[in-house]
Amino acid sequence: MVVERESVVVGALDLTVDAHVHTGFASGRDAVGVVVSAADRAGLRSLTFADQAGPETGWLTAYADAVRRARHRTELTLRVAAEVEVIRPDGWLALPSDLAQLDALSVAVSALPVGGELLDARQLRSALDAGALTPEQVAEQLVETTVKGIERASRYVPAQLARPLALLAQAGVDDGVVGPEMVAALASACRTTGTAVEISEAWRSPSARMVNALRDAAVTLVPASDARYAAEVGRWQYLRRV
Repeated sequence: MVVERESVVVGALDLTVDAHVHTGFASGRDAVGVVVSAADRAGLRSLTFADQAGPETGWLTAYADAVRRARHRTELTLRVAAEVEVIRPDGWLALPSDLAQLDALSVAVSALPVGGELLDARQLRSALDAGALTPEQVAEQLVETTVKGIERASRYVPAQLARPLALLAQAGVDDGVVGPEMVAALASACRTTGTAVEISEAWRSPSARMVNALRDAAVTLVPASDARYAAEVGRWQYLRRV
């Protein structure tokens, strides 16, 4: 039996898509099949699995196989992706060894490469408090690192940008410091590489201001629950507000 789903579109966002979910293979809690069932109940049409992966990841083949098996049991479009971190100022990524399994890479910047170190949010706050960095410098370096990360990722498979600029809020920096030139640079990189920007329900990122700026710059925006639990898949509150 074919189940007809009503398309739910808010502004430029199709809320029948969830572009970033996790499973028990990494930081999630539930099996692939459980997540797919939850997505089906939420009325979704498309689901992208984006578990966190890196050079030491040994489960990528089993993960991709689980998603492929699930495709035979659902009408949803299922994509296999991996969330990877930018770890150097030149955009170098902590990539898993085998990218052939993947339909996409979800690029994240959870720590900022500064002076040969990766500074997390707590360390950035300390550097800001000590006057070693200014909010403007953090924003500029974060945008530059993000741009180089998505440029590098897009050489391998289609890229999407996870929780963009969320590191600013975590470090106590208002994204108002991201001026028009920085927004233009990020938007240009996204358009040039075909990178979709995730609007993250879990991380409340990017801000409404940034969503509007990126939409005005003709960047592709996609809903992303970043769900750790199946019950969170395709459930939108923040996205409806922004």
